[in-house]
Amino acid sequence: MFFIRQDMALLSSILVIIAIGLVCQYTVSQADGDDWFTKQITTVSVLLVAMFVMTRINYTMLYDNAYMIYALGLMLLVIANVIGYKAMGAQRWIRIGFINFQPSEFMKIFLILGLARYYQDAHTDDIKGIRGHIVPLLLIVIPFLLILKQPNLGTASVILMLGVGIIFASGLNVKYFIGMGVIVLASGPVVWGLLHDYQKQRVLTFLNPELDPLGASYNIIQSMIAIGSGGLFGKGFLEGSQSKLSFLPEKHTDFIFSVLGEEFGFVGVMVTLSLVVLIILFSYRMALSSNTQFGRIIMLGMALSFFIHVMINTAMIVGLMPVVGIPFPFLSYGGSSLAGFMIGFGLLLNKNLLHNRRQ
Repeated sequence: MFFIRQDMALLSSILVIIAIGLVCQYTVSQADGDDWFTKQITTVSVLLVAMFVMTRINYTMLYDNAYMIYALGLMLLVIANVIGYKAMGAQRWIRIGFINFQPSEFMKIFLILGLARYYQDAHTDDIKGIRGHIVPLLLIVIPFLLILKQPNLGTASVILMLGVGIIFASGLNVKYFIGMGVIVLASGPVVWGLLHDYQKQRVLTFLNPELDPLGASYNIIQSMIAIGSGGLFGKGFLEGSQSKLSFLPEKHTDFIFSVLGEEFGFVGVMVTLSLVVLIILFSYRMALSSNTQFGRIIMLGMALSFFIHVMINTAMIVGLMPVVGIPFPFLSYGGSSLAGFMIGFGLLLNKNLLHNRRQ
């Protein structure tokens, strides 16, 4: 009964956020003339079926093929980098007929599966020191570099944070994380030199939003105007001027949360963020109830991935972080990102991962 209460509450929270996202997509569709709403609701309908399938998948099949699934993800990233569809200066997509998808969005799940398989098989004594984590670090670094090459700094950063978070959850001594933090800080000048010009501009814009108000700073400034103008209760459904007059760019994807803030105000924002907290809380409690390390890491990994995306997106739209193109899960428009989270949370809701049922 405990699990039933948890998984139904989790599923209900996800469905409510999806519904809120559809309302925002309808607003954007009315403003743009592009029917994002119909496209999104069609995608959601299909992915709900995929999510249900993931809740029924066999534990043994998933465990046995975890490394193969991870390798498939790497192969798709290589294909995207070599012959992938290029748009907006980045080569991130694979086109099959009329379908475009980003392998990097699915790599997050594949990485979680690969790390879960490793830590399920690893002996407790082996992972107390840094040597026992060399293989996981390689599993993280390889997709990180492939995604960084596309270039896609935002998703590459998510992969890195997700992987390091799972290593931390596996039980590695905190002193090693302090050491890695020092190394990261010390490598800052090197990383800066490797960034593309547009990525450097995003960082400079973050440090000084007024630097180029009609250029690189435009997105952040318009986003903050939209959120600030929403006040306590918002301007009302379909009444957001930033959206209606098309001042707010990328409002159906990266800045959809700004649309929510303008039309539904502080109350709408807090309701949505409360649902986010519930999703993370239920996911965490379900993970602790799993009787295998494999299931536990999959559940913790999905909760962590969800948290990282929400944290980056919300910080990005209010100017607390550079704009890096990270969508808000279940809220933003986009097939690959939505598919990744629907499939991932389908696995989280899989009772076989909780009880290790071998069918």
